Amino acid sequence: MSRIAFVFPGQGAQYVGMGKDFYDNFDVCKEVFETAGNVTGLDIKKICFEENEQINITEYTQIAMLTVEVALMKVLEEKGIKPEVTAGLSLGEYGALVTAGVLSTEDAFKVIRQRGILMQEAVPTGGAMAAVLGMDNEVIAKICEETEGIVSVANYNCPGQIVITGEETAVDTACETLKENGAKRCVKLNVSGPFHSAMLKEAGEKLLQVLNEVTISDIKVPYLTNVTADYVADKEAVKDLLKQQVYSSVKWQQSVEKMIADGIDTFIEIGPGKTLAGFMRKIDKEKKVTMLNLEKQEDLEKIMETVLG
Repeated sequence: MSRIAFVFPGQGAQYVGMGKDFYDNFDVCKEVFETAGNVTGLDIKKICFEENEQINITEYTQIAMLTVEVALMKVLEEKGIKPEVTAGLSLGEYGALVTAGVLSTEDAFKVIRQRGILMQEAVPTGGAMAAVLGMDNEVIAKICEETEGIVSVANYNCPGQIVITGEETAVDTACETLKENGAKRCVKLNVSGPFHSAMLKEAGEKLLQVLNEVTISDIKVPYLTNVTADYVADKEAVKDLLKQQVYSSVKWQQSVEKMIADGIDTFIEIGPGKTLAGFMRKIDKEKKVTMLNLEKQEDLEKIMETVLG
């Protein structure tokens, strides 16, 4: 029997048309989209399926992505495919929280809608992010610590691909130092702000106020948080961890390594794109695990054949 993890991608994988073939063919998907629309007052179908500019604006991207991720996850559940563990990258962690039974679908949509707005509004001027390629994690973190100003690791994606974040001048300085110390490349990212940096601490504090209005239920499926790259044992810790997640490093590589070490042999990436599969190729160089994607309807057949036999 496969030991399965459901994993959910973060912002950046979105595109117009994502999830439409599932919406057209599964009532459970229609119900999820309807719920998202009712909770947020937005036309989620229009944002996901029709050409528009909103899909790439943070406050709309986050709710659109999560709607698709939850809708696709519900299809897997309907087909009898259940995970042993779950995790998600940044906003994808909310897909994991729904899978784990920690947040209801309605509450997850309520929170992520406000998270998107808060992160959009909190974007300070003079913030930046950059991808650092071909350098050791610890060296990058050390150079960021020693750089004057606010700069830190935003994402530990996979070996050789780390994202740093913070004040633009500090990010630029860190990039120069990193290249001097052997980084292959340091590429500034076209993003609207310094996400997962201390500059978004206020947004995290405001998100906690939103989280205090929703119910955190018992953890039915073990899930790993980005903040610690470990399982959350106590539901009382969930709200504070989600607050911290807004301005803390996303420890994705470490989370995947933890799941593999614990015997997970099949990962199903649920949602648009194959970002997490790309990271997995560099994390799991020995190809110990099977990586599957659920993005299109034909993917569902492959997953069912692989997992159910």
